[in-house]
Amino acid sequence: MSESQLWHEVDDYFTGRLLPDAPDDALAAALRDSDAAGLPPIAVSPLQGKLLQLLAQMQGARHILEIGTLGGYSTIWLGRALPADGRLVSLEHDPWHAEVAVRNIARAGLDKQVEVRVGAALESLPRLADEDPPPFDVVFIDADKVNNPHYLEWALRLTSTGSLIILDNVVRGGRVADPDNTDPDVLGTRAALDLIGGHPRLSSTALQTVGAKDYDGFALARVLA
Repeated sequence: MSESQLWHEVDDYFTGRLLPDAPDDALAAALRDSDAAGLPPIAVSPLQGKLLQLLAQMQGARHILEIGTLGGYSTIWLGRALPADGRLVSLEHDPWHAEVAVRNIARAGLDKQVEVRVGAALESLPRLADEDPPPFDVVFIDADKVNNPHYLEWALRLTSTGSLIILDNVVRGGRVADPDNTDPDVLGTRAALDLIGGHPRLSSTALQTVGAKDYDGFALARVLA
């Protein structure tokens, strides 16, 4: 058995023991319809989705920002952490992805709390800031990796003390640590990690993960005063 097969089997084991009902009808339909619509199969796994939900719940999140909607799978997990009067804003560059996501989110019963905004995030973020929204309690960044440093800078502007910023896909299959790798996604990830690690307002860590999404990881940063 290969390492990857073993990782998948262990993920299946954990999912069966800890998330026996995941994905439920709405989540399963979101994955099915995203696949049928031709979206890339890069959504978070059920275990990762539940982690996002738990982190948002532990934050007591009332306002969540997601950068990168895809088909809305992670959006549903995060949206389920919100109280009845909570709000989630998700930014998606691709209009077709956004259309699929909006349908998936509505089927999950979250369309009153979740708003998907279409367009380049670096154009949507300034407009969002101009609205002077309440600080976001959680920001989940899972979009194009080249712009990760810019997304982090906007996340800092749109959060306050105690907010949590989650940056996905930071390991890049281990390539992030290869000094000879100059792939733009790797360079963007490194720049983001340098920004996090050197920022006086952030307390952070990063974790490597294996499982249904193979070898990757994420960074967590808490906003300080």
